[in-house]
Amino acid sequence: MTTRRHFVQTLSAATALGALHPLAALAEALNQVKILYGFPAGSAGDSVARRVGDKLGNTAFTKNAAVVDNRPGAGGRIALEALKTSPADGSVLAVSQASALSTYPHIYSKLNYTISDFAPISIGAVMTHGLAVGPMVPAEVKTLKDYIAWAKANPKDASYGSPGAGSTPHFLGALLGLNSGTELKHVPYRGSLPAVNDVVGGQIASSMTPAGDYLPFAKAGKLRVLATSGNKRAPYFPDVPTFAEQGFPEIVAEEWFGFIAPAKTPASVITAANAAITTALKDPAIVEGLFAVGLVAQGSTPEEMKKSIQSEYERWGPLVKKIGFTAES
Repeated sequence: MTTRRHFVQTLSAATALGALHPLAALAEALNQVKILYGFPAGSAGDSVARRVGDKLGNTAFTKNAAVVDNRPGAGGRIALEALKTSPADGSVLAVSQASALSTYPHIYSKLNYTISDFAPISIGAVMTHGLAVGPMVPAEVKTLKDYIAWAKANPKDASYGSPGAGSTPHFLGALLGLNSGTELKHVPYRGSLPAVNDVVGGQIASSMTPAGDYLPFAKAGKLRVLATSGNKRAPYFPDVPTFAEQGFPEIVAEEWFGFIAPAKTPASVITAANAAITTALKDPAIVEGLFAVGLVAQGSTPEEMKKSIQSEYERWGPLVKKIGFTAES
């Protein structure tokens, strides 16, 4: 299991590696960039990769728009393993959810990558998660309190889907069960959309996924969002109270999708990629497009991204222990 000291040391090493390269700027923009993403097309992070990737062409970083390569499976780890062995020249990047970098070290004793294998570039967008119920749950269940009461009265049906075992939504559901004294059965999926579709279809009672994945279904009245996980209400669900508002202050999580490169990528490439990505994230069309799927565009420096990873790592260590989940669970 990764120790806190080792995690901080390797995270710092990943950021420092680029400084070994003396080039101040790219001699020439790359011809083509590929962005790996570890979940299916159409999911929240995929929107970040594709919308930003489309805007990277004709910049000092790359001549053409980036191509997104979906590598779903293992909670995003397959894509990160592929990035680890990719050329460290900027031609292959990845979009990763924060938890794959900050929480997974607490879960998997034998990850096939460490944080030192990657160089942070920029945060791309921030999301909150949410709990939603579908037709399996009676219409009179309209609040989180109602749902907990229903789940206790119907333990065989009290299930929730998530994008995968070990994901942040999985842990939020586990914390809800622990903190409310309710047995909630976890049903892991390969990505959030299959879980949401099964809630809408009545195959499972509820799901905990990125809240934006519920938007079209909530507007159509096909499911009901009962709570979101932010420090404040999600701007796209202003009438839905947070978990904290409903008596669960520990269930707070705002997770980002961010861009990373192989660790030995030159500093000049990281700088060029950061400039192109953060500029794209200010484009009104991208801001509006991401908001429409429940994401708030937000760029950062590599250093800010590194600090965020470290902060989340330190926060989730005790919570993972409380939940008692490991890769062998």
